[in-house]
Amino acid sequence: MDHWEVVLLFLLFLRSGQGVSLDGYVSTQGASLFSLTKKQVGAGSIEDCAAKCEEETAFLCRSFQYHSKEQQCVIMAENSKASSIIRMRDVILFEKRVYLSECKTGIGQNYRGTMSKTKSGVPCQRWSATSPHIPNYSPSTHPDEGLEENYCRNPDSDEKGPWCYTTDPDKRYDYCDIPECEEECMHCSGERYEGKISKTMSGLDCQAWDSQNPHAHGYIPAKFPNKNLKMNYCRNPDGEPRPWCFTQDPNKRWEYCDIPRCTTPPPPSGPTYQCLKGRGESYRGTVSVTVSGKTCQRWSEQSPHEHNRTPENFPCKNLEENYCRNPDGETAPWCYTTNRETRWEYCDIPSCDSSASLPELSDSSVLPEQTPVVQECYQGNGQSYRGTSSTTITGKKCQSWTSMRPHRHLKTPENFPNAGLEMNYCRNPDGDKGPWCYTTDPSVRWEYCNLRRCSETGGSVAESPMVPQVPNVQATSEPDCMSGTGKDYRGKVAVTAAGTACQEWAAQEPHRHSIFTPQTNPRAGLEKNYCRNPDGDVNGPWCYTTNPRKLYDYCDIPMCVPPSYECGKPQVEPKKCPGRVVGGCVANPHSWPWQISLRTRFSGQHFCGGTLISPEWVLTAAHCLEKSSRPAFYKVVLGAHEEDILGSDVQQIEVNKLFLEPNRADIALLKLSRPATITNKVIPACLPPLNYVVADRTLCYITGWGETKGTFGAGLLKEAQLPVIENKVCNRYEYLNGRVRSTELCAGNLAGGTDSCQGDSGGPLVCFEKDKYILQGVTSWGLGCARPNKPGVYVRVSRFVNWIEGVMKDN
Repeated sequence: MDHWEVVLLFLLFLRSGQGVSLDGYVSTQGASLFSLTKKQVGAGSIEDCAAKCEEETAFLCRSFQYHSKEQQCVIMAENSKASSIIRMRDVILFEKRVYLSECKTGIGQNYRGTMSKTKSGVPCQRWSATSPHIPNYSPSTHPDEGLEENYCRNPDSDEKGPWCYTTDPDKRYDYCDIPECEEECMHCSGERYEGKISKTMSGLDCQAWDSQNPHAHGYIPAKFPNKNLKMNYCRNPDGEPRPWCFTQDPNKRWEYCDIPRCTTPPPPSGPTYQCLKGRGESYRGTVSVTVSGKTCQRWSEQSPHEHNRTPENFPCKNLEENYCRNPDGETAPWCYTTNRETRWEYCDIPSCDSSASLPELSDSSVLPEQTPVVQECYQGNGQSYRGTSSTTITGKKCQSWTSMRPHRHLKTPENFPNAGLEMNYCRNPDGDKGPWCYTTDPSVRWEYCNLRRCSETGGSVAESPMVPQVPNVQATSEPDCMSGTGKDYRGKVAVTAAGTACQEWAAQEPHRHSIFTPQTNPRAGLEKNYCRNPDGDVNGPWCYTTNPRKLYDYCDIPMCVPPSYECGKPQVEPKKCPGRVVGGCVANPHSWPWQISLRTRFSGQHFCGGTLISPEWVLTAAHCLEKSSRPAFYKVVLGAHEEDILGSDVQQIEVNKLFLEPNRADIALLKLSRPATITNKVIPACLPPLNYVVADRTLCYITGWGETKGTFGAGLLKEAQLPVIENKVCNRYEYLNGRVRSTELCAGNLAGGTDSCQGDSGGPLVCFEKDKYILQGVTSWGLGCARPNKPGVYVRVSRFVNWIEGVMKDN
């Protein structure tokens, strides 16, 4: 259950007729604010809580937090700009948007930000002070004007905007430089535009961002929580010169919107650097030579290369001279070159912190056979977990421990040097019940990770399907374990994780409650005092307790182990080497168990890849079958790691039937002459949902025995991590210039060096989604191998799911 589902669930409990709007609040799930000025009140709903915040007279209420199970509300005078936030389960923090905003709308009469200097840099006098200037406007004379501290305000509706009395005895007052909110206009290139314009420059209506019709796309709001992709409003999620949208016209995929520029200066951009920090968007150094030594073209010039990355289109990106910059969210600073044959290249910018660079993965030796695992697991409460999982229980991506965006926190490697806080990997630095992470979703501060507790014998797999992962539990026809968040759990555990007996759901002693009862939730299984999850809590089943001092607590219900060899779940953890198959790394043996080698039946020579999608069926590229139309010409090799050494684990099966996609897409099905034996080294990949679109910049994986262009690992299965590139971007002139169809997808590093190549054709592009690998692409074509600006192209499997399932069903 994601944040919005939680909010919608809570809204079901709103009392009718109160009508308090939550539009003016920013909400964060799992966050609790440390506030000195606060009041705890009873509240049956979020709306009740908001109403009490609005009605408070003892202090100015800027935020509240709602505890749903306690039906308690805490209203507070502070917000996250003034006080620290801690993570807490079962809490949603609501902060008034107006007190978080540092921009003004119109003349700024409602500005309630914290700017406290005039435009000339002079500190403001406190509104309650009488020196050096006796004020006409003070908190006592104008109590509703927000005249607190010494913040800039506009109590007299001055047409020039917010102002303040100054601390300069010779200057009674002056105006403040408050930027305009990007609602009616845009700063810079409109990256933060939040207005409601929803028509393009030519008057076309915009397509909603959460719709895939009429245009399928990879800018999925749930995958881009920072991009504010609401409704069908014009936005700029991908570094264009200004906001745009997909259109409702089937013949026009996207178009720019006409958003006027704001007249006030933009908000401060933050610190700039003379060295490389992150993606280098804040780099302001003077390097003007590319990685291959080519001189950069001036940004203001259109020769030898015409372009729209101009100082006029990107006014906030410091596109001066010919210095390397990153105006559009590339992976590093770059420039157009003065070489007519090379349109653009990345630049070699020295890192601000050389130790921050990732170590190169060595391919100097083949790793030994790995310990089989279905999925990474953790021992005890997971404080010793050092795996590479970085996905939460609801599928959200983890925030890096060194990052303060979107969530500021104190759980840093410096503060917790022994907690293994590397990258954005799931960890448990504070002794919680299991590994967790801060999420990249601004509205969800943190969540537990999608990991299982290991069995007591050291592995993560029980010997038989659907046996709970705890010791001394007997397999029964109805095992007492849960799947997912346990919303469907109907077992008979009736004590909390702390060992306290649960209160019966129908009882009102020792705790009175009204939301979760058998009468209000007849389908939630609220029988006796068994642990349940009637509200879909991401932390799992819970109950009201028999301890008068503890209203509720969570129960320790073990996860059910799924049946062995589920699709998309390798028994050996993949290496998942960072992208740098050309230029990838040698895979852990059998970590991609759906990879097959397509060979000629008689010579046995590998020439294409493919993917096992069920025991009898393999998916490959249609162009791989141009050698012959006779099925008997081909055979499939499964379970191999070395191309030329086929051990006892390897299965060789002849092809019985061939099926080419009827509309000549580069995709084909092979029916095997007998079903493959599913083992820990031969497991199918999962098919995606029909018409599913992989979000832009999703990290996915390609595998194969193809041409390695002299890199290490020839003859061994290699893997590479590649980001998906939205078709809109991939079809730009400097990349593939309109060649990519809607039934295809792009993936690759635009700097080059990592790609599929000859011999990889037909092989899988798989993407990890929550807890398994999904087959999203079939390796199809490219302009050369691993060339800069020429990503690989893959058949979009989701567009052909109906055809795949139809062929398999009929044959």
